[in-house]
Formats: sequence, C-alpha cells, structure tokens
Amino acid sequence: MGAKTLTCLSCAQLNRLPADKPAAAAKCGTCGAALLPRGPVDVDPAVLQKAIRHDELPLLVDFWAPWCGPCRAMAPEFAKAAKTLAGQARLVKLNTQDHQSTGARYRVRGIPTLVAFARGKEQKRQSGALRQGQILAWFRG
Repeated sequence: MGAKTLTCLSCAQLNRLPADKPAAAAKCGTCGAALLPRGPVDVDPAVLQKAIRHDELPLLVDFWAPWCGPCRAMAPEFAKAAKTLAGQARLVKLNTQDHQSTGARYRVRGIPTLVAFARGKEQKRQSGALRQGQILAWFRG
C-alpha cells in the first residue's frame, strides 16, 4: 500500500505518510504538529474543508457549541473514541457558534451532530449525544 495524504489539522499543509514508516509518530513537515493525534482537534472551516477534500483517512467531525449541554456531556466520550480510533480515523470538532455558516453549509440542524467523511464525501451522520461505545459502533457500522 502506498503513502497516505493527510492535511495537518493545525496549519492545513498537505503531508504524505509513507506506508513503511510508523504512522503514530508522523508529524507535519511544516509546523511539526502530530498528524495522527490521540485526541480530537478543534478545527476551523478552512482546515475542515481541506481535510475533507484531500485526506485518505476517514474524518469524523463533531459539530458542537459551548452553550450546548449534550455537546459538553459528549465531549469526554468523543475524546475516548478518538483514542480508540487512533490510526483508523481522525476525530475533529467544529464550534458551530463560532462558525455558523459552516454549520449551515453542512446542513447541521441540531447539535451535537457527528458526520463521517471518507474520500471527499459524507458517508453518514448522527445527531444527539452518544457514549464512546455508541460512537464506535456507529462509526464502524
């Protein structure tokens, strides 16, 4: 299997991960950030859009807002899921209060909403707070 392309979630630079190198330690060639973080990363709309378009690893997005009780309750569960899915998918969070037009662009009607993207396309979505096991089952199912 060849190298995978991943967008740095910090600086939006495209990076190639060689198949023969340990992916867990991969860092961005531009800013040095981990390319496969073990926890969810807050992203802005530009990074999100670039990662959706270019990444060759599934991307699981939590659309949330700081005032949302269910969003805050799900945050630690989403973080646990990110650790479990490390290397299989990258989990990111987008604050819909700060980026309202992005929430509208992705047709987010209620929060929290999880959307899984792969190969540039939305694969599935789920609204409502979930526990770690439910997130994993939904993502893998």
